[in-house]
Amino acid sequence: MIDNEVFDADVLVVGAGPMGATTALALATYGVRVAMVSRWPWVANTPRAHITNQRAMEVLRDLGVEEEVLRVATPWDQMGDMLFATSLAGDEIARLRAWGTGDARMGDYLSGSPCPLLDVVQPLLEPILVHNAAARGADLRFNTEYLGHEQDGQGVTSRLQDRVTGHEYTFRTRYLVGADGARSQIAEEIGLPFEGRLARAGTVYVQFEADLDRYVRHRPSTLHWIACPAGEFGEIGMAVLRAVRPWDEWIAGWGFDMAQGEPELSPEVLIDRVRTLIGDPDIELTIRNVSTWYVNQQHALDYAKGRVFCGGDAVHRHPPSSGLGSNTSIQDAFNLAWKLAYVVRGHAAPSLLESYSPERAPVGAQVVARANQSRLDYRPLQDCFKDPGAEDPFAAGMRRLKDPGPEGVRVREALYQALALKQTEFSAQGTELNQRYESSAVVPEPDAEPEEWKRDPGLFLQATTRPGAKIPHAWLVGRDGRRLSTLDITGKGEFSLVTGIAGQAWAQAAAELEAPYLRTVVIGEPGSADPYGEWHGVRELPEAGALLVRPDGYVAWRHSEPVDDTADARKLLEQALRAVLGWETITMEEVNR
Repeated sequence: MIDNEVFDADVLVVGAGPMGATTALALATYGVRVAMVSRWPWVANTPRAHITNQRAMEVLRDLGVEEEVLRVATPWDQMGDMLFATSLAGDEIARLRAWGTGDARMGDYLSGSPCPLLDVVQPLLEPILVHNAAARGADLRFNTEYLGHEQDGQGVTSRLQDRVTGHEYTFRTRYLVGADGARSQIAEEIGLPFEGRLARAGTVYVQFEADLDRYVRHRPSTLHWIACPAGEFGEIGMAVLRAVRPWDEWIAGWGFDMAQGEPELSPEVLIDRVRTLIGDPDIELTIRNVSTWYVNQQHALDYAKGRVFCGGDAVHRHPPSSGLGSNTSIQDAFNLAWKLAYVVRGHAAPSLLESYSPERAPVGAQVVARANQSRLDYRPLQDCFKDPGAEDPFAAGMRRLKDPGPEGVRVREALYQALALKQTEFSAQGTELNQRYESSAVVPEPDAEPEEWKRDPGLFLQATTRPGAKIPHAWLVGRDGRRLSTLDITGKGEFSLVTGIAGQAWAQAAAELEAPYLRTVVIGEPGSADPYGEWHGVRELPEAGALLVRPDGYVAWRHSEPVDDTADARKLLEQALRAVLGWETITMEEVNR
């Protein structure tokens, strides 16, 4: 991009959470001058988000930080033997194999992605994102308050304040990214339209330390649900014990009645409540932090106005049910960052940025709906372990569950059906990986029939090379004889033209275009061999067909017929690139100059 104005940076990111830090990391990785500001002295100081799904891990893999995250996270095999019980030491009601850890689903997860799920809390994840962003050139400013902005046809002027010295100053950038959380000032300033409501239910979180190894090591999980009077209020109808660090750092959570005002949070009351949930009145524990938070059900209909873009909790506000919050925020960042980079570097027209909202806003709406529905889906479970007409509903419910007669048979059958319903929250690989994009940055196939879902699209991944879907994972073999994923030979800030050995016309056409952001991947040649035939099984096009894969791993265009003429291939490829990048009125030679 050529202009005469001097900017302090190309992009200013406000907020250092998963959305902000991932945006800064990606932009710095792509060579864009990016600054990130946060009003806080450092990153998150409480556990907050923790479940990190496969798609978020794929993003972190692409950005080169996957191994660092693996070292600090609770591993996948320690996450999912989920317990429902009267207390951690009390009677078990049921267990659920969550997050794909059960035998019935693990194969789906292993075949769907090169990455595992992990449990990594924000105070461990965010420093990795921040440190790597700084190491790659991002300008990071903590203790810096965002005060407001004005945008014009050339850029955005933001007002900032150093919270240590009180000094106020302006900061000029081409673009502004609002990653400033659920109370986003920036979303309010640009007038983003929202649907839904805020603070529809309240929850208490108590972060504490206690050695609970003897209760959980034989049934490891990061979430344990406790059905008892101490945790019965609210939609979920149970309290939760969440492992922050196995197995000595925890969060206890339960709902409270907002109509009665703020809940009682004295140390004596909290210690007694936590001991009740554990089921050990003498357990030694230390409370580290107490907070209340509120269940939101709100999403933005649009994520941008002019040169200002919002993402993360600023635009999708919902409870942690289904573990979608930080994961969706990371994916917002990954979608936006490459588009900003391409426009800033002159590879794409500014109109490319108009594809951000059409692609991510539907995902945000889906996530908000799913997270809130997951809370409602606990009701069938409550009906199994609680008899509301009894003097002691929980004791009566447990007696009914153990009844050898017809009523016990009925309740136990209902219990297993209720557990199966909770798989839509706890093993929803489809919700996490089946996102489909429709925008100007995706070229639809002419006369393509609507996609048919062969299985439940919330539970099961349906891998496809259709435009708008993420390129399927398939194991290939590199030059060193080691396995590598199709995701490893695409992405990394570049477009990828993917074809087979018979697609030499495509390879020659790409070489002739000399686009600095386009790599060619010929699957079957050295470096991307397909000895397992996995790519052959998922590619959905002939060997001499071609895919154009975007930097974020999504298929921008597909040509499903073989092409053997280089001139034809070049014409088709150039048309696709111009359409995706917004250069439909000029030639690729002009773009590359």
